[in-house]
This record gives sequence, C-alpha cells and structure tokens, in this order.
Amino acid sequence: MSKPVNPMAIGGFTVGALVLLVAGLLMFGGGQIFNADKVRFVVFFDSSLNGLEVGAPVKMQGVKIGMVTDIRLEIDPKTAKVYKPVVVEIDRKSFVGLQGRPEEISGDRKRQQENVDRLVSEGFRARLEMQSLLTGLLFVDFAMYPDKPAQYTRLDYEGLIELPCIPTTVDEIRSTAEELMEKLRSVPLDKMVADFSATLGEIRNLLASKEIKQSNAALAKTLQEMEKTMGTLNRNLEPLLSESKATITSANALMQDSRSMLNDTRRDVKPVLAGAEKAVSAAAAALDTANVTLQKAQSAIVTVEDSVGTDSALNETLLALKDAARSTKNLADYLERHPESLVFGKGH
Repeated sequence: MSKPVNPMAIGGFTVGALVLLVAGLLMFGGGQIFNADKVRFVVFFDSSLNGLEVGAPVKMQGVKIGMVTDIRLEIDPKTAKVYKPVVVEIDRKSFVGLQGRPEEISGDRKRQQENVDRLVSEGFRARLEMQSLLTGLLFVDFAMYPDKPAQYTRLDYEGLIELPCIPTTVDEIRSTAEELMEKLRSVPLDKMVADFSATLGEIRNLLASKEIKQSNAALAKTLQEMEKTMGTLNRNLEPLLSESKATITSANALMQDSRSMLNDTRRDVKPVLAGAEKAVSAAAAALDTANVTLQKAQSAIVTVEDSVGTDSALNETLLALKDAARSTKNLADYLERHPESLVFGKGH
C-alpha cells in the first residue's frame, strides 16, 4: 500500500520552483523585466577614464538621470588603437513633460536614433567631469555644446546607440598648453637672443664713440648760449613792455580826446550846415533867375550882333557881356555841384 502524499511537501516544492524561476529570470534575463524604464547608450571617451567607475552617476544640468553600468577596453587588431566604450543607463522617469508625466521612450531603434540625432544637432554632448578634487572620482555629464564638434567612433558595441562626446576641460587645457609650447619651440629664441645682444653691443659702441661725445658737447654749448640769449631777452623785454604799455595808454587817451572833439565838431557844425544849406538854396534860386536872364540877354546879343558890324564898340561890349554870362553860368553849375564851398571855400 502506497504512502499518502504530504501536502506540505507539494507546497514547498511549488514555492521552491517559483523562487528558482524568478532567480533564473533575473540571472539570465539581465533584469530586463524590471528594467523597462531604462534605456542604455554607449559613449566612446577618448580621455583617460582614471577615476570613472561602474555605478558612477550620469547627470544633466546637475540632475542625476542615470548611472554607468559597464566600462570596457576594445583593441583594434589592425591599428592597435584602444577604444574605451562606456555604457550609460538613462532612467526615463528622470524626464517629464509639461504636464508632469514621464516622457514616452520609444522601443523602436530607428525612432530612438532619430531622437538622438535631433538632440545632437542642438549641441547634445557627453563629457567627463570631476565629482571631487579630494577623491578624483569622475562622472558623466550631458550638456549642450553647440560650438564644439561631436566626436564619433562609428563602432557597433552590443547594438547600442552611440552618443557623441567632447574632451574634458583638463584635456582642453593640456592641448592648448601643448600647442603653445609647440609654437614657442618653433620660435628661434637663440637667434633672437644673439641679435638682441649684438644690438646692445652696437648701442654701447655708439654711445662711447667720439662723434656722440662731440655732439653732447655741442649740445651743451648750444644750451648755454640759448640760456644767455633768453636772459638778455628777458632783461630787454621788460622796459620795452613798459614803454609799449605807456604808448597804448597814450593812444587810448588820444582816441578818447579825438572822439570828444569829433562830437563837439559835429554839434557845432550842425547849425552852420543848416545856414549854409539855406544860403545854397537861395543862391541856387538866384542863379536860376540869373541863368534865365542871361539866356534872354544872350538871345538879344545874338540879335544885336546880326544888326551891328564886327568892328563897332557895341559889338565888343556885347562880347564882354557874353563872356560874363558864360562865367556866371559856370559858377552856378559849380555851386550846384559843391554847395559846401560857400562855407569851407573852394577846394575843401
């Protein structure tokens, strides 16, 4: 007769089988069942990885978004070049949309590559930074560097999408220093020092030459003569300036006296000019009357000349009257042009 089955043994066997199944899934499945919110990428850093360890944080703008899960070395047998792939695991829960919900990460590799290319075109780069100066540990930092070219190796590592990287700050400083040293090495310092030494020697010889000494003596003599000339000029200039000042003062006084005299003359001449103007007007009227009378007399004389001979005394008298009439007419014309001659005389 068979022994009855113990229910406790069946239950324990079942539980043990489930535990082994879960352990096998975790061991051989790499934990991917519980890792659905993680996305892995690979970065090939050209810088030294000393200080970077598995489990090092991956940050973006100072926020932790993942961790380093694998660090390897790959050697190209053809070129003997060493590549250092670093696998980073990004937690999708670190990124949320404007509504606060996690961003959907596509499982399609083509869609993931398109998203990565778009970010890279905006300047998305990976860079190694130091966590602490005391420990020297490194972490992977993602940021936007649109002015720095993206570095790719184009190698396939476990089918992961490659993210570009840029050199570390220390590497850039070291590269700049090496370029500066190369430029300094290319400068012919020995020749420059030799030329400078030769130039100093020529200057020393020139300063010690006879011509320079003679020039210095001539210059000193010229300065002495100039100093004497300036002293003489200062002594002679003071009395000259005093006389000039006195002359200017006298000229100012003379100008003031002349101005006063002109004002007085203008005040005294005004009545005289008014009387002269009246006299000139009266003389002009009288001259106009005389002119008319003379014209009539001239007509009469012409008439008489026609009736009297040339040899008669009356003819001579008429000629004299004619000359007197011409002179009177000339006087009237002159007084009309220069009425001031009645006051100041002819020629003023």
